[in-house]
Amino acid sequence: MTPTLLTVSALVEQGWNDRVLLDPIVTPVWRLWTYAQPAVVLGLAQRGMQLPVRPDAVLPVMVRSSGGGAVLVGPWMLSISVALPVEHPLVSDGVVASYGWLGRGIAQALESVGVHAQVLSPEQLHARRADRPVPTLDWACFGDVSPWEVLAHERKLVGLAQIRRRNGVLLTAGILLRSCPWETLCERLGRSRSDAERLRQCTISCEEFVGTALQAQALVRSLHAMLGTECSPGDQGARAPE
Repeated sequence: MTPTLLTVSALVEQGWNDRVLLDPIVTPVWRLWTYAQPAVVLGLAQRGMQLPVRPDAVLPVMVRSSGGGAVLVGPWMLSISVALPVEHPLVSDGVVASYGWLGRGIAQALESVGVHAQVLSPEQLHARRADRPVPTLDWACFGDVSPWEVLAHERKLVGLAQIRRRNGVLLTAGILLRSCPWETLCERLGRSRSDAERLRQCTISCEEFVGTALQAQALVRSLHAMLGTECSPGDQGARAPE
């Protein structure tokens, strides 16, 4: 299969994520996404969040089926959706362990394009929180870190989320290719400019790391190769919804 990065709306991506779990997953399937326009995607527990009333607001806000904090998607982000059968060995050891292979695989793919990233194990996360008792911005996905997420220079580069259903397990990831306009996210959700600055300080993008424009297609090829090796699919397109 030719490696493809699909440019879609956040609504299209979330629709695919929802539909892929409607029937039992019988073979691993995945998609790589980026976005034509920005949008705010809230975690499931944030579905009742009160947003500021802005008659001029044009930035769409939607709720995904997985947990975690708010994400501002846009052309600066590459996202991954991976759907696996419930009995697949990559996800059969529980919620936290299911992230390990994906975090490590993304870090290896990033290494191939010159981004030297580190995966945060549960033990390393515990030590990090003991050393850094400063409150996190846990309302934003990139304002906090979780086990097996990916850092560079101690700053968050990749966020992970998960949905577990009777029909299968969906793992998702968001990689910051370029710097995210955090002030746009904070303004839409009624957060302060200081929150935007803190998000800027605790995150990093691929282009910020390498100091130049990233060859996104090279990263796409590495991610496809990693997913093909790890997931060992048969016919990748056999279970993917259109």
